[in-house]
Amino acid sequence: MRKMLMAAVMALFAAGVVVADPVTLVKYDGTKKEVTVKDKDGKEATYKLTDKTKYVTVDKDGNKKEGDAERATKILGNDKAAGKAKFEIITADGAITEITFKGGKKTTN
Repeated sequence: MRKMLMAAVMALFAAGVVVADPVTLVKYDGTKKEVTVKDKDGKEATYKLTDKTKYVTVDKDGNKKEGDAERATKILGNDKAAGKAKFEIITADGAITEITFKGGKKTTN
């Protein structure tokens, strides 16, 4: 019983370790499928987009929706996005496993 309880606690802890990091786009290389980003501390890193990368969009009301690679690469490849586009990523082994783009700000009527 103790072993099962400890295994459950460790599984919950491991799941909690995966955290999305907010980053700013530095550049995107579409031929290599590499995204260079800068974190909140100003440190740059380059990650690969893979076939397993999950794309998520969050609308202005906070509703999550599964996105697609085509739309994501359009955002990342926009010349005006470098240095301005902000999004969240989850990485593993030098690859982005999930990328989340947030929509516009809420507007009041």
